Amino acid sequence: MRRGPASRRAEERAAGGGGLTATARRIIRLNYGFQLLFNLLWWMPVFYAYQKAAGLSDTEIFGIQSIYYVAFCLFEIPTGLIADRIGTRNCLRAGAVVMTAANLAPVFSASYTGFLVHFLAIAAGRSLTSGAASAYLYDGLRAEKCDAHYLKAEGTARALGLAAKVVCWPLVGPLMAVAHSTPYVLSAASAAGSVACAVALPRLAGPDGDREKAADRSDGGRRGGAFLRDAGTALRCVVTSPWLAMVMVQGVAVFTLSRICQVNLFQPILLDHGIAEASHGGVLAAMTVAEAVASARPQWLSRRLPPVAWVSILSLALAGTLAAMTLGGPWVVVALLCLFAAATGFAYPIQRKLVNDAVPAHAPRATLLSVESIVDRAVCALAAVAAGAYLAAGHLDALLWHSALVTVALLGVFQLLLRTGVVRTSRYEPSHAAEAVSPSGERRSRVAGGGRSSPP
Repeated sequence: MRRGPASRRAEERAAGGGGLTATARRIIRLNYGFQLLFNLLWWMPVFYAYQKAAGLSDTEIFGIQSIYYVAFCLFEIPTGLIADRIGTRNCLRAGAVVMTAANLAPVFSASYTGFLVHFLAIAAGRSLTSGAASAYLYDGLRAEKCDAHYLKAEGTARALGLAAKVVCWPLVGPLMAVAHSTPYVLSAASAAGSVACAVALPRLAGPDGDREKAADRSDGGRRGGAFLRDAGTALRCVVTSPWLAMVMVQGVAVFTLSRICQVNLFQPILLDHGIAEASHGGVLAAMTVAEAVASARPQWLSRRLPPVAWVSILSLALAGTLAAMTLGGPWVVVALLCLFAAATGFAYPIQRKLVNDAVPAHAPRATLLSVESIVDRAVCALAAVAAGAYLAAGHLDALLWHSALVTVALLGVFQLLLRTGVVRTSRYEPSHAAEAVSPSGERRSRVAGGGRSSPP
């Protein structure tokens, strides 16, 4: 008697233990490899100094960064449609190939044009894989009836990627002493390894996958219209929900400060304090550890304050840390950078939950989160241009102080609007005062006004 797919999956789970089929284990392991290798950018700790050595000015370097953020915004819009059309597995393959080529561009042309092509290609490659990787993992495990393992698999993939950076980044300085282009060559080799992982990923199986493929073939021409309708609905939600708009604006401060400091100003700050380029990888590794630990432990923050207050406090901590970097010596700056990274790690998950809680019921949640991402990167594009102008004029300390003061002013306006009642908490945002503890000890949230309960 011939066994069906369900019977084979049951036998695989029984043989493999842990409730995972052989196919599910293969999907998870290849996803680990893909996420680790795709995101392992060896050049990250030294790209500023590398471009300076190639003859680029601060204005050119930060101008490229601004173009990169704008390009990421534009590429982020159609890549979801591309994944729907060609499939998430093929989208991962395409993104990995583009990333491999992107990392080789500076090797063949260490010039303004070469670095511009490099960052434009990175924006394209990352946007192709930003949602496709998680979608493939989720759909693959669901097809194998192993979707209960999704959260653990996703979290472990991120942890392994961070661990790889901690191990590899301190080696960048010594390797550059051997061959100057080594960081970009190794990044290309890592991306090529992610191509191999993507090629080895199994085709998604199961009736759900078959029905989705059939829907793609029969209704593909109308997906663009559906996407535009969702985009219009998302924009109307932002316009008609002041609380959602304000929460998004508050998050811009966190994202912009963390991105500009940890990526764009990281090396200029270290170089300004006399910290040699060979040590930059180790400092960035320490910052990565601090951020990873804080991201995994938001429960360390007291529950006496509501999440919106914690985001404001952490944003002020980021601003204060930036200003303090102008006053300390090398070791103080390294410690402050680690504190900055930890504050960022605490703030990100809290801010993401705030936005999710503020999204009205039945609204296009994913599209609204994309709108937030686009707004964040658009502001980063403007901030990168300003940072380049400050650095070109030799005013790094002024840049840090002004960034801190602007952040404090914006948060002051936000709190004023909140306390005067001009912008009221949405009925979809869980009331902190309504949070209670059940007799079993489990914390529960009730939405003010009797709305839906917040997601776990």
